[in-house]
Amino acid sequence: MSETLQTANIEQHAVKELSRKDANKVALGALIGSALEYYDFFLFSAAAALVFNVQYFTSGNPTAAALASFATFGVGVAARPLGGIIFGSMGDRIGRRKTLMITIIGIGMITGLIGVLPTYAAIGIAAPVLLVLLRVVQGLFVGGEWSGALTLVVENSPLHLRARYAVIPLIGSPIGTILSSGGFFLVTILFTKENFDAWGWRIPFLISLPLLLIAIYIRSKLEESPVFRQIEEAGEIEQTPVRTTFKHSWRQLLIGMASCLLGMGGFYLVTTFCVWYGVNVLKYPSTLMLLGTIAAAVVEIFVIVWSGRLGAKYGSSRVILWGGIASAAVAVPAFLLLTSGNPVLVVIAMVLAVSTLSFPYAGTGAVLTGLFEAKTRFTGVAVANNTSAMVAGFVPLIVTGVVAAAGNHWWPAAAMLVLISIITASAGAIAPRFSVNLPGFKH
Repeated sequence: MSETLQTANIEQHAVKELSRKDANKVALGALIGSALEYYDFFLFSAAAALVFNVQYFTSGNPTAAALASFATFGVGVAARPLGGIIFGSMGDRIGRRKTLMITIIGIGMITGLIGVLPTYAAIGIAAPVLLVLLRVVQGLFVGGEWSGALTLVVENSPLHLRARYAVIPLIGSPIGTILSSGGFFLVTILFTKENFDAWGWRIPFLISLPLLLIAIYIRSKLEESPVFRQIEEAGEIEQTPVRTTFKHSWRQLLIGMASCLLGMGGFYLVTTFCVWYGVNVLKYPSTLMLLGTIAAAVVEIFVIVWSGRLGAKYGSSRVILWGGIASAAVAVPAFLLLTSGNPVLVVIAMVLAVSTLSFPYAGTGAVLTGLFEAKTRFTGVAVANNTSAMVAGFVPLIVTGVVAAAGNHWWPAAAMLVLISIITASAGAIAPRFSVNLPGFKH
């Protein structure tokens, strides 16, 4: 019996007695942690567009300051693949639950430290240097959090319902967006611009600390994945998961990276870049762009849930394929609406763009975990997802530079969204051919 078939049989045995009650409990715990992760991560995204370019990067050229701010955002994402390797390997060797406790604590603590970091005016060049260092460390922890939460949820779900449960940690993304953008939206309303720039922007970062305590309490109540326990009892723990994954699953890594690209790179383009573009080029109020981001995130929650049901019925790879095609189709119309100058149409533009790219994003959970066998799943998911995130994190920087070179016209941004959409749709088309065969699970 091949090793792949043996571990697949172990996994089928481990999950055959799982109930929806068991799955619901684990999914809730993963969702709380995922929401905190995305809250912390997207706080930096919003701050990069609204605050950091003023408080930490001084330049007479606002575009140059924005590029420096977005580069800092990208550097943090660049650290995620290394974090994926570190915590992915840890999750496959010592367990999913223990690893997730480490990552959630790390993310929350770093976000709190950013909230008390002195500005450039206070300590000079040390301020942006420390901001970059904190962002890098945060990226390391994020590299293990999402992948671990997804793996834990999937391995606690019945095979025929995995597509439904795999989307639950992903809902943390729009929830985190609502909380982070909502936090900035509130402080911009409650405080004058002077007070917001001086200290008001710190409040959303500091709120992450009490949220961290809640997440730690909920995570502490979760049990280890039954799949990992079965592999451990069978003596099938992979001692070199990183080497094994790169040696035997490199095709799956490439497919996984491509399948994730739109959900992250497209999202950063529509939110981080478009917020900057709307405020600095189109001269829209920052509250309008934040409102558009919040509205898009609310709709995204329902799209993700619906996509999970579609994935369970038709296969998540098909959701990625057709969602990518839809995203490419709406790219130009969305940017036409964004540049219309009408506040209602601006919000509709962001909702339209985010909701369509949310379909393939929702499909990535089931597809990613289906590409890798259980004993290297955490590593495979973490490396594929976070390497894609590294590329996606530089999308705002690249698009800002190309748009500036095109005289601040929007068409390069729309072209980038189309390109990313096509790459992800292609991954959805070929993913089933390279997935692990688990009876009852639709790829």
